[in-house]
Amino acid sequence: MFKKVLVANRGEIAVRIIRACRELGIETVAVFSEADRNALHVRYADEAYLLGPAPSRESYLRADKILDVARKSGADAIHPGYGFLAERQDFAEKCVEAGINFIGPKPSSIAAMGDKAVARATVIKAGVPVVPGTEDVGNLTDEQLLAKAPQIGFPLLIKATAGGGGKGMREVKSLDEMPTLLQSARREAESSFGDGNVYLEKLVEGARHIEFQILADTHGNVIHLGERECSIQRRHQKLLEESPSPFMNEELRARMGSVAVKAAQAVDYVNAGTIEFLVDKEENFYFLEMNTRLQVEHPVTEMVTGVDIVAEQMRIARGRQLSYTQEQIHFNGHAIECRINAEDPFNGFMPSTGRITHSLLPTGPGVRIDTGVYPGFEITPFYDPMIAKLIVWGETRAQAILRMRRALEEYRIVGVRTNIPFHQTLMDSHRFMGGQFDTRFVEERFSMEAAESSADSAEIAAILATLVAHQESERSAHIVRRGERDTSNWKWVGRWERMHR
Repeated sequence: MFKKVLVANRGEIAVRIIRACRELGIETVAVFSEADRNALHVRYADEAYLLGPAPSRESYLRADKILDVARKSGADAIHPGYGFLAERQDFAEKCVEAGINFIGPKPSSIAAMGDKAVARATVIKAGVPVVPGTEDVGNLTDEQLLAKAPQIGFPLLIKATAGGGGKGMREVKSLDEMPTLLQSARREAESSFGDGNVYLEKLVEGARHIEFQILADTHGNVIHLGERECSIQRRHQKLLEESPSPFMNEELRARMGSVAVKAAQAVDYVNAGTIEFLVDKEENFYFLEMNTRLQVEHPVTEMVTGVDIVAEQMRIARGRQLSYTQEQIHFNGHAIECRINAEDPFNGFMPSTGRITHSLLPTGPGVRIDTGVYPGFEITPFYDPMIAKLIVWGETRAQAILRMRRALEEYRIVGVRTNIPFHQTLMDSHRFMGGQFDTRFVEERFSMEAAESSADSAEIAAILATLVAHQESERSAHIVRRGERDTSNWKWVGRWERMHR
């Protein structure tokens, strides 16, 4: 096993990796920007090194600085987490050249699957169905994309080839609005991933977003850990994930799992990865993309399979065989994950920044929370607004929903606005409870109006309660006037008695 691992990330995922290392007896090295000097992952790690200013391009995206820290600290492996450099082929190559283990896929696999356009071309050759779009490999100019768009048909999506998480993605309804959206998508992709290249993909309407977790070792073993339902999204950003999907049946799971394994084998994939699909109402599924990294939503798979995916990543990176065969993977119960973000669901999900003054985390049976913040931590505008991931497990989906309701009710965060009210409203939605939703559900068939009125009532009740409490404290308050003597009556009487003995 590795002796020391550098975690090239921040936030809750950095804390998650550090905890896994600690359980395995591995020393850890954290890196941080000036904005994250007091971050939780910095406190948890055995060593911590400053990278630079707050903007990610000057800190977490600086591969040269991270490799320099790895050499100075004596780290023999780097775990990239997700985002930032996790899907950068050049970073993985530089790690190999420096003699440092990269806890992730081979550079060639990242090149083949990390670039979404190349991934599409690769899986098409392997016979995997894909969503119609630009099949060309390489960077396409705006003029080339504008020429190909009518052939694909509207509505369509502009997507960043180098990343995921909804960054660098825009929905296009007509050719007239496409030039502006292309520039916007390129700027966001460049800012998030250091690569402004984009491609086009047909928008499959009424579809579900379902992904399969893959594990593959250097001995040719490839398995899947079942699916995750990721259709609850807003502007292509996932808000809630669950496993298994309420839409899935055993026959469809077997077919999609087989295709997911086939797609991974097509690029000789090693380590953890995720194959993402779009599934229409007729159960036709299409390859969407492969994320050559650990996913944000990996905890729901861990909860239903009992597999520690991060620990398996490290085991694979050491050249060992997988701890499980496909036959040993069993699915137990149901898990749901809510992404708790610092944003205002009553104001168009506007990001909320500020200092967290109070945080009360939910606990109890079947409740897990992955977070990188604490009371006193400041939410800045430099990075994504995720505060925590709240995960619950239940024997059934119904029990998991009830448990999530309870956990959300217990969760208290003061100092910034959060999307907890959104998740509470979602848990009460009859369509969600019935599993009747797709990727457009939140934007087209979900409303926060009922929650807003109840939030107003709660705010009024809180103000009245505060006024009553203040009035009662005023009544009970009393002023103690200092006596004429310089001491208490008891001491004065004692002195008087001694004087008259």
